[in-house]
Amino acid sequence: MTDVDVVVVGAGVLGGSIAYALACAEPGLRIVLSGRRGPGASQAAGAMLGVLGEVTAAGVRSRHGELRLGMAVEAAARWPAWRRAVRERAGTAAPADGYGTGTYILLNAASGPLDEAALEAMRAAGARHGLPVEDSAVSDVPAYRPLDNDRALRAVFLPQERFLDARRWLRTLDAALRALPNVRRAGAGRLRALGTAYELVTQESTFRAGRVVVAAGAWSSALLDRIDPDLPVLPVVAAEGTAVTLRPTGPVPPMVLRTPNRAYACGLHAVPQADGTWYVGASAAPALHPGDAPTAGALRFLLDAGLSQLHHGLTGARISRVHHGNRPVGLDGHPVLGSAGRPGLWVATGTHRDGLHASPLIAQEIATEILHETPSPWLAPWHPCRKPITDWTAAAAIEEAAAHHASLAAESRMRPPLTGDWPGLLTDAYRTLMEQTYARMPDGYVLPPELAPLGYEQGPALASLVRSHLDRLAGRESPAGERRLPASPALRSRA
Repeated sequence: MTDVDVVVVGAGVLGGSIAYALACAEPGLRIVLSGRRGPGASQAAGAMLGVLGEVTAAGVRSRHGELRLGMAVEAAARWPAWRRAVRERAGTAAPADGYGTGTYILLNAASGPLDEAALEAMRAAGARHGLPVEDSAVSDVPAYRPLDNDRALRAVFLPQERFLDARRWLRTLDAALRALPNVRRAGAGRLRALGTAYELVTQESTFRAGRVVVAAGAWSSALLDRIDPDLPVLPVVAAEGTAVTLRPTGPVPPMVLRTPNRAYACGLHAVPQADGTWYVGASAAPALHPGDAPTAGALRFLLDAGLSQLHHGLTGARISRVHHGNRPVGLDGHPVLGSAGRPGLWVATGTHRDGLHASPLIAQEIATEILHETPSPWLAPWHPCRKPITDWTAAAAIEEAAAHHASLAAESRMRPPLTGDWPGLLTDAYRTLMEQTYARMPDGYVLPPELAPLGYEQGPALASLVRSHLDRLAGRESPAGERRLPASPALRSRA
């Protein structure tokens, strides 16, 4: 058995970034980074390092939505220095990563009122945070050739929104980690509590550490259950996503084209890649457990949307790669970050679409907490051992979920009959479905609208998962209502 200081579990961008931040902050630490890269979120990401592009009207109406926006703004400010430091550490092994700036937001007719509300929310958020939102003529949007009935009538340009090639960035991060003498890579293994320490058993070796960070994305909850089934960490579920990389016959524009977030997803988007291809994404399908491959329906929907709403000339483009990933989503729709209610255990998951963009911020703040026992104000709202956040009322969540359902129907070319009030009847049917779904959820839990499809597709299992979490929380509370969660001791500097 090999004694080390910290084990980080997770082969995605958060796990690697946390290991990197720890190793650079304290060169005397012995760190093991465990895991193997599979259908996680990082490898399949579009890597829009977006701030305003991710804003929705509903999101910024809530306190925690504003906190998420503040994190995105702060992460964007940290990216240039973070990227420069990682690339310098990687040296000549760092590939070109497609890093660029500029995003066009397209408002077309293939959706509903959510798009217009999102645009106004972007303008307001930009004004609050000093970020420009510029009106643009649709004719000025580069490489934009939609079908006539899907063309945009309005567009704005976000000149400070960044992006990069996620696959190239992961290679750069891997190279930087290899260059750090105090980081050891290990394959996937079995993690368990061992008294006051933790033991990781891999095929190559066994490691023991006093500190562990679980950053295993949509697989984090299963891993934590094996450590301690009574640990009251908010569970995460998966949001499966499908995207494609296309090799078009013409040049790819040097910026992002996208629609606002809608239809339960991150909007249709095309991101230029470092090798001259175009990444087009992405579908979204919430599930209790990660999926291992894309579905035919998701791929068909994505290609139809991309060819009709972005560039019908892509019909002749070659498919270079099909991406499939599982975004981790907290049961309340928010991240799960920080000390996990057991000495020496930290969690970094539940980031949904924000993980890669927020990775510099999360990594640096987690590292500071571990090394100096300094609570991070950025992580505090997302404490892992919490009751589900309920910024939504059930009535408001139902209306928002129904609006996303209607948006999905519009984007799928669903054309109701014009006799009678079929459009209104369909909207009422969506609302009724949502009312039934929300009524099945346990008291004290409001299903976030982005997980509404999970509620009506796997309602009983989801309700059981929520009840189990609430029961674990209740078991950790004293009769006076005070949490009996042990504090995490500091990891002393080895300098």
